[in-house]
Amino acid sequence: MSVRRPDHRRPGSAGDDPTGGATIIPTDMPMGGGTIECDVFAQDCKGADEKCTAWAEGGGGAWNATKCVKETGKKIAGDVCTTEGGGVSGMDDCAKGNMCWNVNDKNEGICVALCKGDAKAPICPAEFQCAIANEGVLNLCLPECDPLLQDCDGTDLCIPSGDKFICVLDASGDNGKQNDPCMFANACDKGLICLNTTAASTDCMKAATGCCSPFCDFAKQDTICPKGTECVQWFDPMMPIPPGLEDVGVCAIPA
Repeated sequence: MSVRRPDHRRPGSAGDDPTGGATIIPTDMPMGGGTIECDVFAQDCKGADEKCTAWAEGGGGAWNATKCVKETGKKIAGDVCTTEGGGVSGMDDCAKGNMCWNVNDKNEGICVALCKGDAKAPICPAEFQCAIANEGVLNLCLPECDPLLQDCDGTDLCIPSGDKFICVLDASGDNGKQNDPCMFANACDKGLICLNTTAASTDCMKAATGCCSPFCDFAKQDTICPKGTECVQWFDPMMPIPPGLEDVGVCAIPA
């Protein structure tokens, strides 16, 4: 799963790309690993006043490394926060075990809790799901949601993460319409998901990494899907499906 920071040169923000757990495998983009100085789960920095944080080593808009920084504030999940040097600097006034998320062009965002436990058994509060992203440098407790209702706050998108669906930032900007090319799962408008070109509509640009396709209700079959696709069940029907998500489908080329 890959996460890209908000780009304030255009409308919209950024979020997550899911991996695995579904019959339609969403697109992903190799991030290029940076220096892993500490563990965001273990918070194993040596200094008592330090915290382990994700940041974008080498510039760019994607978190790809971790480092130990001084804990400069005590703000917790839900509090308004401020960063130093932008949304991917790793420098903010959230307490250890939290990070500043959805940062705007004024360097202000909201503290989000990091997952506890470890990558194999992450722990988040009830009704939150651990989103492990960007080759493990991000581990965020994000709200669970229903992709058919798209019931996330504001413009946030409801997209898959493992066997759950979570609320993430909208990175579609001026693009993200049906059949538009995309590189991240959250690079599509609300109600759409970035699918691999082998699963997307025949109108999808074959040179693209992926294309935006609608979620649909598999039980009702009431969505008009793009040319060459039909509403197929998101989860493999031969495997256990998470309760309440049996009807989740996506417009895709049938296998």
